[in-house]
Amino acid sequence: MSKSIEVNDLNVYYGDFLAVEGVSIDIQPRTVTAFIGPSGCGKSTFLRTLNRMHEVIPGASVKGQVLVDGQDLYGPGVDPVLVRRQVGMVFQRPNPFPTMSIRENVLAGVKLNNKRISKGDADALVEKSLTGANLWNEVKDRLDKPGSGLSGGQQQRLCIARAIAVSPDIILMDEPCSALDPISTFAIEELISELKNDYTVVIVTHNMQQASRVSDKTAFFNIAGTGKPGKLIEYDDTTRIFTTPSVQATEDYVSGRFG
Repeated sequence: MSKSIEVNDLNVYYGDFLAVEGVSIDIQPRTVTAFIGPSGCGKSTFLRTLNRMHEVIPGASVKGQVLVDGQDLYGPGVDPVLVRRQVGMVFQRPNPFPTMSIRENVLAGVKLNNKRISKGDADALVEKSLTGANLWNEVKDRLDKPGSGLSGGQQQRLCIARAIAVSPDIILMDEPCSALDPISTFAIEELISELKNDYTVVIVTHNMQQASRVSDKTAFFNIAGTGKPGKLIEYDDTTRIFTTPSVQATEDYVSGRFG
């Protein structure tokens, strides 16, 4: 179940500091959207507001609306734990739980949500999730070995399997390839293209070629200077952002004439 995201005038704070200002964006189901822009422009911070991960930082807060299929994630009485089940997250560095086996890693989110699950159902879910993350054939004979024994690229795919095991609608990825070698990066990019058949995918990337390869839409964020808030400058079809952007700053950034 892939869902739309509609953000209306979102302002993101760390204490009194306005980190991201006035973002409004519509993200369609079954698409890959890339957030690009220079370091410190708020793209990762904004990404984390889409599943309420931002507010786990002390003093962090949000004003504005984030609607998933019309329901405000920040509405009164909304449980952030349920939000994070609906909107999964894959981080920059692969973070499988080191003491857990590959199988336990896949099931970790399901167990956290107190879902009672039979062994047969668990086995089926592990196979389905690892297959969905293009990892099953590589690990099916060592499911009881530690997840930390896998290569970096395999660990990242294991984290993707863990994210999809809880049946989210949306998957957020914060620079999912920045710690990986080119071959692993290619495998993750191929996987992202497949995931959009079932999920709404949003990625933050510093790699412009990656954004142009994997995304349908691209959002360019920028910052006027240190201590100023990050802003969404332009959001359009990826081909337009990279060929005929309507804002000069976008063109300067994607063509490398930046800073």
